[in-house]
Amino acid sequence: MNTLNFLSRKSLALFYTLFILISFNSYGQDKVWTSFSRSIKMTTDTKLKFKLTASVKLVGGDQSSWASIWARVDNKNDEDGFFDNMGDRPVLSDTWDTYEINGYIDEYSSSLNFGGICMYNGKFYFDDFKLYIENKNTGALEEVKLDNHDFEKKITDNNILDWKNKNPMLTDEIKKGYGFKLVKDDPSKNNSLCIEGKNIKIDQTYIIGEREGYSPQIGTLISMLNNLSARVERVVKDLDQRQLDHLHDEKANSIGALIMHLAAAEKIYQLYTFENRGFNEEEEKFWGPALNLDDAGREAFKGKDVAYYLKIYKEVRAKTLEEFKKLDDSWLAKIRPGSTDNNHYYWFHVMEHQSSHLGQILFLKKRIPPPPSINLEQKKKID
Repeated sequence: MNTLNFLSRKSLALFYTLFILISFNSYGQDKVWTSFSRSIKMTTDTKLKFKLTASVKLVGGDQSSWASIWARVDNKNDEDGFFDNMGDRPVLSDTWDTYEINGYIDEYSSSLNFGGICMYNGKFYFDDFKLYIENKNTGALEEVKLDNHDFEKKITDNNILDWKNKNPMLTDEIKKGYGFKLVKDDPSKNNSLCIEGKNIKIDQTYIIGEREGYSPQIGTLISMLNNLSARVERVVKDLDQRQLDHLHDEKANSIGALIMHLAAAEKIYQLYTFENRGFNEEEEKFWGPALNLDDAGREAFKGKDVAYYLKIYKEVRAKTLEEFKKLDDSWLAKIRPGSTDNNHYYWFHVMEHQSSHLGQILFLKKRIPPPPSINLEQKKKID
């Protein structure tokens, strides 16, 4: 098996397992996916194969759009049963085709759940679901009767009969999100289910490349910087003051001080590359301890919550983004007089500097001791 395909399938399966287990019926304007499902009891005293098939197509999708059918077996013993969401073979074609999932049930199985998934923007079409279960005596796959398997029943009260969904029917009033409706887009078919996703925003955090409003190379650099800052924020955003102030040893820096250090390093490179200067006297008083750390940093940065640090961190980044909009790729290539470094190198260094200290923050975060226990007498006083 190709290693990349295996890893992709494993990671995608894990992701979709999480949201499928949480809810098949979730809906919200900030959702990037939606689904529909049905569940049937499924018990057996021996291992049996099953096959799920359906016709699917995707029309007018964007670069992240995809559709699939899925199947999941729930077990009586709370262990994971069979699961496949086509994570390694999503539907991307705009023509009807039949897709299938082959799985199994065994003596631990309690139910078989299946349906369709779609993500991001476009029109996602589903039709003609069929389920086949192995006959344990003959070994043949025999079709199981599924009511409304072909979506010929009218949608009633915004519900697809015999399926589970909580999305509204699509109307002209829906500007963002998902809507369900029945359509006849193919003369050879009767009704098909159409789910339309409109104005679903694609998170570009993990897309490295050009950004609107910036020259090509600057935009790519910005995408990298923002990816790293998003990761820093995600790692620290739930830390409390005790955790932010914790010192791993007498030579260590706290996580709070390291966040300030990242902001200070970016600030000094702003001044150096955008304004051709260093800190003035007032700036040195504020930023010096953060840039140099050691004893000054350990003394200056304690007793503050995460909102304090992230506010400063984000303000510095906002200034970087503002200034880069005024520049172009030729500025990145410019070498400073008396130097062998160009501006691109300086901002590459800002990026790899954040990556380096993110690793340090992760190291420190894992080694923060648990909060001290409260004895009975202290608890009585608190109560």
